[in-house]
Amino acid sequence: MASSLLLKPRALPIFLLLCILSSEFGFIRRGFAVGINYGQVANNLPEPEQVLALLTSLKIAKTRIYDTNPRVLTAFANSNVDIVVTVPNDAVALVTDPREAAEWVATNVKPYYPATRITGIAVGNEVYTTGDAALMTNLVPAMLSLHSALADIGLDQYIHVSTANSLAVLANSYPPSLGTFRPELVNLIEPFLKFLEETNAPFWVNAYPYFAYKDDPEKIPLDYVLFNPNAGTVDPNTGLHYDNMLYAQVDALLFAMARMGIAAVDVRVSETGWPSRGDPNEAGATIDNARTYNRNLLLRQARGEGTPLRPARRLEVYLFALFNEDLKPGPTSERNYGLYQPDGTMAYNVGLTALTGSASVSLTSSAVRELRSEFGGMWCWLLVFSLTFQALVTRRAI
Repeated sequence: MASSLLLKPRALPIFLLLCILSSEFGFIRRGFAVGINYGQVANNLPEPEQVLALLTSLKIAKTRIYDTNPRVLTAFANSNVDIVVTVPNDAVALVTDPREAAEWVATNVKPYYPATRITGIAVGNEVYTTGDAALMTNLVPAMLSLHSALADIGLDQYIHVSTANSLAVLANSYPPSLGTFRPELVNLIEPFLKFLEETNAPFWVNAYPYFAYKDDPEKIPLDYVLFNPNAGTVDPNTGLHYDNMLYAQVDALLFAMARMGIAAVDVRVSETGWPSRGDPNEAGATIDNARTYNRNLLLRQARGEGTPLRPARRLEVYLFALFNEDLKPGPTSERNYGLYQPDGTMAYNVGLTALTGSASVSLTSSAVRELRSEFGGMWCWLLVFSLTFQALVTRRAI
């Protein structure tokens, strides 16, 4: 009977795996949550129900989509996954009309909420850097109309209205304390920021340190953009130390807003990521760099970090993207930002754990070491040692 309480030697690897997984689930229970972008510009993606199963298995509780796909919104009902939907750029002018905005909300939000946890409406994408004067002018009126439509049905306190901006809205981002908006955009940005402040909505930014590295790989240290250990840089005007470019970019936006008298608006990262493949002229687009960037960012998220300027306020970040999208135009990198291939297999392993179907993922040993160091789980390893020793003693006795 006593021997039945011992682990057989061949059972130890299984127990070790369970300990690893329990350590990760432990840090998830401590409040870890990461957002991810669910793009659909592909002809071979899994069904929305399968995507939901993948997100659920990965403990990902937030996602963004670039439309209001009714199949996705229906599939995500009762899932506890927060979702941000999008008014595409070509529909922004239409919803400047309050009646059209009310119809848009009645069609794309009201039938699904609250079963589907729609938390935000992104009005257009990177509008202020499109060069389309009419689109840029229509953005704030469209946001006002949509916010009013939400207020009319009592949802304005639950669903924010904003837009995702390119970091290129800034004329200067280094050092962060000198962050300023492009002069030609100031008259457009000012009412936008006031709208965000008045409605308590976030400033969303698509921030990609990869682009900066790709454009100047000789001068920008790779470790600095990948969140790897490095000397970092100190802002000469504030004395704040930055050990990665993403945080510096976010703080540059905060300083730019402060220059316009806006200090209370939250900056959140709507997109960031790293391509796993690229063309010959796309420096740094490799699987190793993509894995390192996203894994290190996930570890930062798990720690609940803020930026040096707002260290006590956790930075909300959405990875780009869940899947490689084979129909996206542009260079090879555009089709290779996904953590997963369209068939549900991993493009590379960042340390998340899925236990569903073909999308089975295991923690890399380096991710295990870092997570174990960060979040504990020593009880498990002590138990493993104890059981291993006990098994060896029993074996020798036999």
